[in-house]
Amino acid sequence: MASAEASLLPVLVLLAPVATALAVVALRRRADVRDAALVVGAVVTFLLVASLVPAVLAGEAPTTELVELLPGASLTLRMDGMALVFALLAAFLWVLASPYAIGYLRGDDAKNQTRFMAFYALCLSTAFGVAMAADLLTFFVFYELLTVATYPLVTHKGDAKAIAAGRRYLGYLISGGALVLLGTTIVYQQTGELAFRAGGFVGDAMSGTLVAVAFLLFAVGFGTKAGLMPLHAWLPSAMVAPTPVSALLHAVAVVKAGVFAFGRLIGFVFGPDVLAGVGIHHVLSAVAATTIVVASFIALRQDHLKRRLAYSTIAHLAYIVLGFSLLSQTAFEGSLLHIVNHGALKITLFFAAGALHVHLHLDHVSELDGVGRRMPLTMGAFAFASLGLAGLPLMGGFLSKWHLVLGAYEGGSTWAALVMTGAGLLTAGYLFPIVHRAFFRAAPDRAHVHTHVGHDDGIDDHGTSHEGTHAADTAHAAVAAPGGWRDADPRMVVPLVVTAGLGLALGLGDLFGVYALADLVATAVFGGAG
Repeated sequence: MASAEASLLPVLVLLAPVATALAVVALRRRADVRDAALVVGAVVTFLLVASLVPAVLAGEAPTTELVELLPGASLTLRMDGMALVFALLAAFLWVLASPYAIGYLRGDDAKNQTRFMAFYALCLSTAFGVAMAADLLTFFVFYELLTVATYPLVTHKGDAKAIAAGRRYLGYLISGGALVLLGTTIVYQQTGELAFRAGGFVGDAMSGTLVAVAFLLFAVGFGTKAGLMPLHAWLPSAMVAPTPVSALLHAVAVVKAGVFAFGRLIGFVFGPDVLAGVGIHHVLSAVAATTIVVASFIALRQDHLKRRLAYSTIAHLAYIVLGFSLLSQTAFEGSLLHIVNHGALKITLFFAAGALHVHLHLDHVSELDGVGRRMPLTMGAFAFASLGLAGLPLMGGFLSKWHLVLGAYEGGSTWAALVMTGAGLLTAGYLFPIVHRAFFRAAPDRAHVHTHVGHDDGIDDHGTSHEGTHAADTAHAAVAAPGGWRDADPRMVVPLVVTAGLGLALGLGDLFGVYALADLVATAVFGGAG
């Protein structure tokens, strides 16, 4: 087991985004300086997280005890291998999401930009708290704070659709949090422990019935954030938020906290041996597999681009949950890797969707004929990310899916391997046609463009996509834009090109030691080594 080493670095990682949020608010009257503070804060946070990699790879776990909440129960931060995988992803993507958000907000002439940036930073702080939580109590506190910090981002536009989406978001996630608290109470009452331990700490302290009840409470609670069906309805609705929020929700913070929670639950609370003895994990496997298939088929039918990507996210989160639930060391490692690879690839897709919206006011797949010639860098990055998410070789998505499928076979779950393989074809089915439209179809003739009325995101109060909701000039922009720079704002294009490159780099080598960390964690959970 990794040795706890007293250190201030975990709390500095937690506080750096808070300090960034305060700086953003203090500099609100000087927009350029405020924007620079957001980017600098993100870079500093990443450097703090990266500085912990050597110690964690050496078997140490830098730890900070914050405050004692209950007798014998303190808020404690601990940067172990699993925490570092999540923290590295969030910190690195925040570095890229910050300039992207600035470019998006400026280009979309968004209101309340200072408030947006401040809560963006606070959301990252709570995500780091979730990652570094050393026990169930600390985890629960930051898990709920993440929900609260993200709510102002979901409702940022302030219109009826945004408020309705925010209510649904809070309804699902707060209810899920209540179940997590109940599960935590049962575990603590039965075991007298809360601290995460590789391989689990429940042991034989709980009967099989109580293990099943507590596990199901956690699974439903975490399933709300992870978007498992039928607990997913808040996620497509939340697409009314600005695209930087969608990227944050889907690639970095909220839903990743949900699937990360399943890894902690299975690997560090109950443990593979206890769950295998009870067999309750099979229920989670069945729900995750069903979610993969159903969400993938729904994605095929979506014309609104962000909504298609939302259902893609639901399916790929279920990949991760399924991998954790198979109780296979290789599949567990694959799930950790897919947290990272999916994060890099999916944020690229959402970044591209946002660039299309701001630059050409295009939000629907049916509008994208020939747009690759108008925005070659944006759609080229989209194409790379699509290849990676479908699991083609040389991309990071291939390596994580390889581990997941191999782990399913090794664990005797051939059916799960077939589900994941088949779902890869469905991923290609709903992403590759977008690439084909962008690069291999001619742009529509101006006289025959199907125009849209209004200027919103094209999602109605029920979250359903619909054509016929955008202004005529947006369609003309796709075929008659001025010369010069042929893509979106560089502050948006550069980050999405870098994230697409990251998706490739993760397929070619062990960037930032992520693969070594994933192997370290999986070995600890299944071998008791750390």
